[in-house]
Amino acid sequence: MDIKDASISRRNLLRGAAAAALLLPFGATLASCAAPGGGGGGSGPAGEVTADNPFGVAANSKVDAVIFNGGYGIDYVEQSAKLMEGNKKLDGVSVKVSSSTKIAQELQPRFVGGNPPDLIDNSGANSIGWNTIIDQLEELDDVLEADNLEGTKISDTLFGGVKAPGTFDGKFVALNYVMTVYGIWYSSSLFEENGWTVPTTWQDLKELGAKAKEKGKYLFLWGKEAATYYNTMVVDSAVIQAGDDFRIPFENLDPKAWSHPALQSILEILHELIASGYVKPGGAGTQFTQAQAQWSLDQEALLYPSGSWIENEMKKTTAENFKMKGFAELPLDDSQTTPKGTMRAEAGEPFIVPSKAKNPAGGKELLRTMLSKESATAFAKSKLAPTIVKDTVPADGFGSTALVSQSEMLSAAGDNVFTIMSTNLYGMNSDQLPIWNSFLDGKMSVAELTSQLQAIVDKIREDSSIKKIEIK
Repeated sequence: MDIKDASISRRNLLRGAAAAALLLPFGATLASCAAPGGGGGGSGPAGEVTADNPFGVAANSKVDAVIFNGGYGIDYVEQSAKLMEGNKKLDGVSVKVSSSTKIAQELQPRFVGGNPPDLIDNSGANSIGWNTIIDQLEELDDVLEADNLEGTKISDTLFGGVKAPGTFDGKFVALNYVMTVYGIWYSSSLFEENGWTVPTTWQDLKELGAKAKEKGKYLFLWGKEAATYYNTMVVDSAVIQAGDDFRIPFENLDPKAWSHPALQSILEILHELIASGYVKPGGAGTQFTQAQAQWSLDQEALLYPSGSWIENEMKKTTAENFKMKGFAELPLDDSQTTPKGTMRAEAGEPFIVPSKAKNPAGGKELLRTMLSKESATAFAKSKLAPTIVKDTVPADGFGSTALVSQSEMLSAAGDNVFTIMSTNLYGMNSDQLPIWNSFLDGKMSVAELTSQLQAIVDKIREDSSIKKIEIK
């Protein structure tokens, strides 16, 4: 997640899709830094702590990393693992990198059993709820205080604010590696060919949906595992429309969170788009990358809501003439209470080091390797997405229109950037998925959607066994 450099240079925003994305919402105060910790609490052997081995990784020790296999794959960690194994200062360390698409299901038993991996990418729809593991994680301040492989203090190489999203109850326990811009993605070449105008509010979507239908296309589509991308879009849109009047109660599990007028109005429009036949039916029975290919390759739909991982995720199934760009999620109308350009952006792919891992020092060392200039630049070039490491993305975005588009969105937003934490914090996504699949399939009213989504919130709020964290 993030480090806490106070100010962000606008120059840097145009060089990567990054900096402002790490600011807390609307002037919130960053959590204070905890004191740097030691190499870890695992039972494995300890090595000598030196400038080149700041966490004391033992010679010939093994590192076990489990990485979410999503839009970015796992090869970027595998490459860093090879770089770490080739580091002569570490003396025979080996790294095993395993993939998973079901982090919670596969790793929660290992937490319970006291043998979690040394490094975990706690990401994806099936990530582990933060409230259940915060007290079982190493603090990562010492990773940022260490020098990178090039000999520069890591904290001096990162965009501002990277600690904030991974700091819970004053403890920095999760380091988000990839900058993520949330937006609505489209083919600018398709829009240019048809003379379509990019929408600026939810009200514009009705007209655009009608134009798409005239061309035998849909406005939106979805796949079953990614139905909650629409949950993200409508919630973010409500924040853009109503600001903290909506965001703060929503984040803190308010009994009327889903009944806010701005959110309800947006849901009504989405329901109208579905009823009008502007949303491709059948997504509840379609695997999500297959559905996304219907958008990026077959161009059956004009728009797709997603994080900026979408370009890399679909690069093998995107039409040759598909000039991918994005725009920020939309306000309800022109009366939004936040500044124009306000958007959601944040560091993503949260990496954690469990305290009871066999080799937490090795997990931290793998993170240090990933934060090297060499690893971060390789990631940006191959994944067409920036990491939290500054100065690794050129102005031309390595030829990616989507990456350039991210920079433009962030530049337009300036400091008016927010994040939403409660969904992942309390692990709501799995329960939300079937509800959203039904709604997008036209089988549920706005009132029914509201009731069922609010019930998830209420259950968490009323469960005294679930640790609550105030979000400001």
